Amino acid sequence: MQQDLALLREVLQCPHTARDRFTVVRTAAGLSGLVAIIQHDRGDQQDAQRWFATAERAAAESGDGQMLAWVLARHAMVPLNYGAPRAAAELAARAPRVAGTSPSAAAALAAAVSSRALAATGDVWGARRAIAQARRTLDQLDRNGLADNSFGYPAQKHSVHLSQAYTLLGESKHAFAEQEAALALTTSPSVMTRALLALDNAQCLQADRDPQSAADLAVTVWQQLPQGFRTGLVRTRATSLEQSLTGQPRAQLTEALAV
Repeated sequence: MQQDLALLREVLQCPHTARDRFTVVRTAAGLSGLVAIIQHDRGDQQDAQRWFATAERAAAESGDGQMLAWVLARHAMVPLNYGAPRAAAELAARAPRVAGTSPSAAAALAAAVSSRALAATGDVWGARRAIAQARRTLDQLDRNGLADNSFGYPAQKHSVHLSQAYTLLGESKHAFAEQEAALALTTSPSVMTRALLALDNAQCLQADRDPQSAADLAVTVWQQLPQGFRTGLVRTRATSLEQSLTGQPRAQLTEALAV
């Protein structure tokens, strides 16, 4: 990270106009954030944290509250997805405070991430309030806010987040509905997204006291995954399901994950 920050300082010291400086530093924040997201998905938590720290510094230097809010919301997904939901909730809570009062993709994302983090900590009412906030913000987004890219918050991304939030809350009926909505809006192969939604579905089956169906679905999903996707976030989600199972269903999934 020291090398990244040194490069950032060097960029800031270049003789740019104020507008050029803003553009360069804001772009650096966005690019650093994208690298962090890739590392997060790969399961390299340490490197993801390092890149998010660089992105946060650059976003703060730029003075762009929207970019800083996006970095914080995305950063929150690292502790969220790797076992530290309280830290995730704290990061996500910072995002709306710097995003400003206008509805934004970053604010919607922060609310959705908060709903998952709070659900994971057992704060049912807090999670439901965050879900409602994410929905309200989504309804107010303009075309740019709804863009289907890394910086936007389209309906598909919304349903993916709510699938996980409702799964963690144990509200299977709502989770199944969000999974169906997300899949209907997923037009690309999106191997990781489809796998995560299927694992949410399996976790709901387990919560609904059908552990054998949960294990069968998870094993099928795992066996169909290309080798390059059997790491990081997908493995973490599958392992979480495995740990909630017992007996033969657990042994079945454990054997599949070992291959």
